[in-house]
Parts: sequence; structure tokens; C-alpha cells
Amino acid sequence: MSNKTVDVAIIGGGFAGIGSAIRLKQQGIDSFAIFERGDAIGGTWRDNTYPGAACDIPSRLYSYSFAPNPDWSHTYSGSNEILGYIETMAAEFGLGPHFRFGHNVSGIAFDEAAGLWEITIDGRSEAVRARAVVLASGPLANVSFPNIRGIEDYAGHKIHSARWDHDYDFTGKKVAVVGTGASAVQIIPELVDKAASVKVFQRTPGWVLPRVNRRTNAVTKELYRRVPAAEQLARQAWFYGHESVALGVVWNTPLTRVVELVGRAQLRRQVKDPWLRRQLTPDFRAGCKRLLMTDDYYPALQRDNCKLITWPIARLSENGIRTAEGIEHQADCIVFATGFDVSKTGTPIPVVGRDGRVLADEWSRGAYAYKSVAVSGYPNLFFTFGPNSGPGHNSALVYMEAQIDYLVSAIGAILEQDLRILDVRKDRQDRYNAGMQRRLTGTTWNSGCRSWYLTEDGFNATMYPGFATQYVNQLRTVDLADYTVVAADRNARKPRIAAVS
Repeated sequence: MSNKTVDVAIIGGGFAGIGSAIRLKQQGIDSFAIFERGDAIGGTWRDNTYPGAACDIPSRLYSYSFAPNPDWSHTYSGSNEILGYIETMAAEFGLGPHFRFGHNVSGIAFDEAAGLWEITIDGRSEAVRARAVVLASGPLANVSFPNIRGIEDYAGHKIHSARWDHDYDFTGKKVAVVGTGASAVQIIPELVDKAASVKVFQRTPGWVLPRVNRRTNAVTKELYRRVPAAEQLARQAWFYGHESVALGVVWNTPLTRVVELVGRAQLRRQVKDPWLRRQLTPDFRAGCKRLLMTDDYYPALQRDNCKLITWPIARLSENGIRTAEGIEHQADCIVFATGFDVSKTGTPIPVVGRDGRVLADEWSRGAYAYKSVAVSGYPNLFFTFGPNSGPGHNSALVYMEAQIDYLVSAIGAILEQDLRILDVRKDRQDRYNAGMQRRLTGTTWNSGCRSWYLTEDGFNATMYPGFATQYVNQLRTVDLADYTVVAADRNARKPRIAAVS
């Protein structure tokens, strides 16, 4: 048994992990370690370096309110600038000594007698113990190539969008792109500029809306620097503007038709060929799948060296992709813009709670939690971007910040009141999730289209069926009446140290 103990173990060094660490420090909690499997911070923004990578939420909103950045260069920032923001936050708040790079957490288990989580790390014989754990690995951390027949037979070069190969030269190459989602619509315009030919393999078209990306001038930056309230006002304007979009994309309302009219107008304005427009017109309600924000995608598809393929992929062959009608499309390189291995069932790492219960088993038919943050039977464990916390219309950082403030308050209660167990009550959790699934039945996400939001049998473990304002308000306070609370046996507790190597 290890004697290496911290008050809080944070698993993941991306946006969520860094935000949690900052808020812990601001609450005077300094005994924590951030376990990061990679060799640098940044999470998904460290990993996603494909050409054209950017956020489709305005930068003023895709940032923390407690760490404003007056120097965003554009309305929508690219991945390098976002990563720079993350690195600046970590430096300014002095998080360096708390990071443990190259620490791949392979499992966590709760020691109920001690009220401590044991964290197993690959390649290390001793477990680290923590009074509380923040699972901040995020839903967009793991990727793999899709399960397409013949993928091992393909002899050309394969690239996943989230693991970009910067050494590969696309000049003069025949390139195939599988997928037409949020990453693909950013990648394709960049590839069309370099490759000899690009074939885009589309399963279903998405709703595409305009993305006006203006440069921020020096006067505006100086204003935000000198008058922080002005930047906060801009953030609030963006927030409420996006909140209003919920009326058109979360639920099927007359405003949904307005969103679709904007999408159709964008399609008519940018695509002149009637047949191509038909191929690019979705057959589902706007909001059912993720909206695509881009002004560059449709023009790229109409370049002379680009072609849209809508026949289903039958298999990969040695030389390329064979589609259902029997044609083989030869390619020097296949780019898989097929998204992430989002954990809607099971867990990203093994989690063992009270009485030996296994969270992956309990989540085998769909993940659930209390207010997305805590799960009954797994005390002192908190999630960021947990089940049913996904926004369809607003910034994920708004939701995440609310989760972080909630879990920091809960951890504060554990430490200040010297609690051994803070375990959400099952009846409160069940009531919350019954209401959640009932509300989801009336949303666009559950209206019949196939999306990564749903499990194979249609269970929605991903999205929150309401306004961001509603989500934030439910997390403003930690009500201990929602939890089973057990005080620590002070005589049994082992001494703890802040340092973890």
C-alpha cells in the first residue's frame, strides 16, 4: 500500500483538468496532482493539429470566465491559439509543479474503510491514494480507425484527423477523406489546396451554417485589456445569442425552420449545381446531428480536383476504397475524419466503487450520473463533461465551468468537514435521470436520425435537454441532503503528503 497521498487527483491535463486545478487553488486547496498520460498539456487541442483545426464556438465564449483572454486574434480561433491559451492559464496560475506527465492512469478503486481512492498508473508498482478524484479525461480523448472491412488490406497511407501526420506530403497525391463532420469540413478545404485530387466519402450530409470569422483589431484588444468589464459584456452577448439558438436546435419548433432556412440559403448561395445541392441536403431536422459552421466547405467540394462520393463504402482494398456499386476509388492516402471513441457505455478507465461494484458494468446500457457530475456508489469521485452534459447550441466551456465550480465546492466540503464518504443518494440520482430521459424524448436529438449522441439502441447519454442557463443554475450549490455523508475516523487516517513523484 502506497503512502503517497494527495487530497485531490485530477486525471487529464486538458481544458477540464486545468480548469479544475485553477479553481481548487483559488479555494485554497493545493494538495493535488494532475495525471496526464501525454508529455504536454492541452488534451484534445494538443492532439488535434490537422490543417484548418479551429473551434466553431466564438473564442470569447470558448474560454473560462475566471481566466479571460483579451488577445483573441479572431472571432473563432484556431487550434494553436487555443492551445496557447491553455498553456498560458497553466503558467499564470502556477500549475507546473502539480503535473505528472507520462502517468497513464490504468484504473481507480475506492478503499471504503480508508475513504481513499487508489489510482493505478502504468509502469509504477505503487498506487497513488487520493481523498477525491476528478475524472477530467474528457469525451474527445481516445480515437481509433473505424471498423471498415478490409482496412488492414489497404497498402497506402492512413491518417486519423485527431492524430495528424505532419510529415506526410499531400502535394500531387490522390487523397480520400472518409467523413463529413465537424473536423472534415475544416480539413477538406486545406487538402484541396495541396492534393492532386480529393474524394470525399459522405454517409449523410449535415446542416451547414455560415461562420463569419473576423479579425479582432488592436483597439478592441486594448479596450478589453484596460476595461475587463467590456470583455465580460461581449462574452454575455455571445452567450445569450447562443442561448436563443436552443429554441431552434434543441427542440423542434418554428425556429427550427428558421435555422433550416439559413442552412438552405447557404447551400443555394454557395452551390449552383442542383444535383450536388440535392446530395448535400439533409433529410433530418436541424440540430438532430451537430451543426457544421463553415464558409469554406461547399466551395472546396466544387473545385475541379474535388469530388463528392455518396455511395456507401463496401470495403477497403489494397489500392483504395470500394463503394457499394462496385467502383474502386484509388487513393495514395486515406484521411479518416471519423470522430472520437466517445464513451456512451462503459468507462474510459476501470472504475471500482463501494462493495466492488464496477462502473463499466453499470453503464453497459448507457451512462448516467447525478447532474452529470457524481454517480451513486462511487464516493468522492467527480466527472467533468459527464453523462448528459453536452450542449447542442452553446459553449461546452460554460457547462464545464459550472461542473468544476460544483465539484470544487463538494471537495471543499470533504476536506473542511473531514468526510470519509460523500456519496450521492441513489434515489436522487434515479429521479434526476428519469426526468432527464423524459425531457430528451422531446428533443431533436431523439427525433430519429443516427448520431454519435446516441447508443446503438437509441439511449441518449450525451446531451442536456435544455438551456445552458438551466444547466448552470442546477449546479450553483451542493446540497448535502442529496448525499450520504460519513465523517472520517480521524484515528484511522494515515498522514498525507502533497508531493507525488
